[in-house]
Amino acid sequence: MQLGSDEIKLQMRLNNPKNPPVDPKAKIKYGKPNIIIEPFFEECLGSNSYDLHLSPIFKVYKNTIPFGMLPAIRYIPGKKYTMEDWFSVYARDRNDPRNDPYEKYLKGDPEYDFRNPKFLVDPEKEKETITFEIPEEGVILNPQFGYLASTAEYTETYNLFPYIDGKSSLGRNFVLNHHTAGRGDDGFCGNWTLEIRVLFPTIVRPFMRIGQIYYDEFRGTTKRYDLNPASHYNGQIGPTPAAPIKIDTCVRDWWYKNHQNTK
Repeated sequence: MQLGSDEIKLQMRLNNPKNPPVDPKAKIKYGKPNIIIEPFFEECLGSNSYDLHLSPIFKVYKNTIPFGMLPAIRYIPGKKYTMEDWFSVYARDRNDPRNDPYEKYLKGDPEYDFRNPKFLVDPEKEKETITFEIPEEGVILNPQFGYLASTAEYTETYNLFPYIDGKSSLGRNFVLNHHTAGRGDDGFCGNWTLEIRVLFPTIVRPFMRIGQIYYDEFRGTTKRYDLNPASHYNGQIGPTPAAPIKIDTCVRDWWYKNHQNTK
């Protein structure tokens, strides 16, 4: 059953002795409440959710950005933009079009074709990232890039199932704030990393409403995320790149044992 706004506020006020202590050094240890949202503002509370906001820190995977291209364009109100604005003036070589990234792009150079395997993303490997901060006036995101961002809010959840989703206005601007990764866990603590994609070149601004968090009750006991040695992202601050996705040999061995003809 999903929590309504009054119940969300109640769960933020009541200390639960089963949860980690508020202050581990205190003589009398009060357990944390089941829901922590920092910062919390009443005007951001909806009927059954809380609005989350975009942190100004973004990351992109370095190997997915073609040479000479910018991961985002600084937005200047009133300016007319063209495709050329995606290319850094510092990488341009106007004296030699053969080495000018924009000229190479215009000629269909495969170095700027995003189907090129040079932009390969390997889920098993750690990723090198480029970090940038979006200014107050915002930046324009590129539909061909994937962006890691995060919520400005830090949350902790215990004994409940938290999950985030987009807002209707965000969806109607064709902005995705996560890719199948909007579900949290009992015991998750941290900022929520967002995997942002846009359908068209789109302006985003720091601290805009980027989604909303909901809380559900569940039945039975859980393996708390903060106590699970297999968890990767507990305590994450800011946009956090993907942890390497390992191959579970138990599943692999079972598959080949029961599907001999596919080995």
